Amino acid sequence: MKFTYLNRQSTIKSLKNEKFDLVIIGGGITGAGLAMQAAASHLKVALIEMQDFSQGTSSRSTKLVHGGIRYLKQFDVEVVAETVAERAIIQQIAPHLPKPEMMLLPIYDEEDATFTLFRLGVAMELYDSLAGIEETSPYANRILSKEEVLQIQPDISQEGLLGGGLYLDYTNKDSRLVIENIKQAVKDGAIAVPRLKAKAFNYDDQGRIVSVEVEDLLTSDGFSIEGEVFVNTTGPWSDQVREWDTSDQKPAQIRPTKGVHLVVDRSKLAVSQPTYFDSGQKDGRMVFVIPRDDKTYFGTTDTDYQGDLMAPKVDQLDVDYLLKVINHRFPEAALQQMDIESSWVGLRPLISSNGFSDYNGGNNGSLSNEHFDYLVKTVQDYVVGKKTRQEVERTVFEIEQQRSEAVLTPSQVSRGSDLWVSPAGLITVAGGKLTDYRKMAEGAMEQIRKYFTDQGRSFELINSKTYPVSGGSFNPHQVEEAMERFAKIGRLKGLSHDAALDLAWLYGSNTERVLDYIEEAKNYADRYNYPLETAVSLIYAIEHEAVYTISDYLTRRTAYSLFNCQEVNQILTGVAKTLQGKFLLSKEEMEQQMAQYELERSEQSLGKL
Repeated sequence: MKFTYLNRQSTIKSLKNEKFDLVIIGGGITGAGLAMQAAASHLKVALIEMQDFSQGTSSRSTKLVHGGIRYLKQFDVEVVAETVAERAIIQQIAPHLPKPEMMLLPIYDEEDATFTLFRLGVAMELYDSLAGIEETSPYANRILSKEEVLQIQPDISQEGLLGGGLYLDYTNKDSRLVIENIKQAVKDGAIAVPRLKAKAFNYDDQGRIVSVEVEDLLTSDGFSIEGEVFVNTTGPWSDQVREWDTSDQKPAQIRPTKGVHLVVDRSKLAVSQPTYFDSGQKDGRMVFVIPRDDKTYFGTTDTDYQGDLMAPKVDQLDVDYLLKVINHRFPEAALQQMDIESSWVGLRPLISSNGFSDYNGGNNGSLSNEHFDYLVKTVQDYVVGKKTRQEVERTVFEIEQQRSEAVLTPSQVSRGSDLWVSPAGLITVAGGKLTDYRKMAEGAMEQIRKYFTDQGRSFELINSKTYPVSGGSFNPHQVEEAMERFAKIGRLKGLSHDAALDLAWLYGSNTERVLDYIEEAKNYADRYNYPLETAVSLIYAIEHEAVYTISDYLTRRTAYSLFNCQEVNQILTGVAKTLQGKFLLSKEEMEQQMAQYELERSEQSLGKL
């Protein structure tokens, strides 16, 4: 079954005329993961999204499957164990997307530093143990001297540098993880439609939700979708959707925070590998600097956000802050605003009542150095039999009491998730982070199964720990070999090795299916004078990834707009003309798309600051 706007009207007809076991509102990573698990478990699933899939938050992350080493500053072992386990699962079910990388964490002699060398060593050892990384593994952590840090990253500031550490983390293509989950859900029978906006719920005589009113944002057509169970996975919009549910009296839960990332050419800021460090601004934040292709990006900020959820913007304070941090840590770079080629900004749907963030937390509410050292000593005594488990637990409880008294800054609010069910039956899954998406969806599936069991209908949940996403059907322990094998197919069809390999890393085991469109792609590439590899990728994305606009393709399915912004000028006309031809768009419709994309490009390049 093709997943394409070319089938949109027949798909919408099904939404109007059928009743679904499960209706999911929100097509970010959580909704996508839930749709995949539910469809694989043979439920009849409808997934709707008011924008393009992943457009709200899930294409705007730091693009990591992050292990959460920072939680170990609070000795939150259970959270880290869960996070690194989920990270490993994602690599198994989507092996073409996360890539293992050794993260460099330099340590400076600064007030309120997140780690000392000793504490980092303790944390990394525990981190590797929880992740099952053997000492002989090439991904095993190691403590570095100051000289070793500078050998790896010569341009980093030497002032106050004590040394550092290396530990395993994973880079990721966030929006591709979303679309690969949705594609697999559609393959397993789900219906997924973007640009359908949910507006209100309808109820039966018992007060239970039985349908949701929606509007087709392309045609302004309104209709209702009937379902047995409704799930709210709208991220920052979760509280707004809950407001439609007259039975839900639970207070608002979401505290959106804004995260900003900036992109420069690697010639301006060259890093040999992902790097994570304290900001050096005495604000408790940490910042990532990550190489990708020929670019380097860095972030993130973490500030409360109360504006339009649809249109968060990078502001001058964000830019000034990140440039100050980077130039402090990389003084030779001397970055200026004019060096920024692109940017993105996203909202994190944090749960306001939760505690700490592994992502970018501060020290208000985190452990003092004395408490941390005391906790380390207590655990070490427990390991050698000098203290009991009860004594360790009492120590943790006492420290939790000390922590809970602090007022949390935006960057300290937890990435933890929450699931609750209203009296009318609306299930809301909110909070969390990308790394947790599968487990969050699994929790929702357990709740859904309980409901159907109470109704006298049972079904078996799919084992989502081993069920691959679309494109992930190959041996996850031989990824490099698989990529070369997929790339060989592209070379045989006339692509260069590099172009074919790029396609393989985008599409995994779907690469051969992508290349089935090579002859059609040649016609478009020749007609509009743009690269064959781009044309074949675009046509596949139109036919199988629900691409409709220029931004769908260039920003979310490929990230060209973020990391290949100069090359976009060479392919933009070809992309636009191909879309126009495939969808038979009028000149006015295409001009509207182009104007919208140029506006987005201007914002990405900070053209209005």
